[in-house]
Amino acid sequence: MDRSICPRFEKAMGILSQRWTGIIVYQLLSGPQRFSAISSSTGVSNRVLSERLKDLENEGIIKREVYPETPVRIEYSLTEKGLALEPLIRDIEKWSQTWLEQASDSK
Repeated sequence: MDRSICPRFEKAMGILSQRWTGIIVYQLLSGPQRFSAISSSTGVSNRVLSERLKDLENEGIIKREVYPETPVRIEYSLTEKGLALEPLIRDIEKWSQTWLEQASDSK
């Protein structure tokens, strides 16, 4: 029996296991958001958030939309590919509620 890991599965795990990626996708499930809103709600540093958003955009998981206003408004949202992650993210959310202690409980 072949027990090697499928290259597509390995790539998917590589994308989703990057620090903050799951949190960013989770945050965008509620709809399009500006950089500052994502940053303040997640606590991700601006540098790391910028890197992750670029990575996710390159993977086709999010889209960056620039509105030609003054000042320029930029919003990030999930693509169809990104929205397809919702069941997975919701399952992780349910699993965490069932199996993980709250941070204050572990003290």
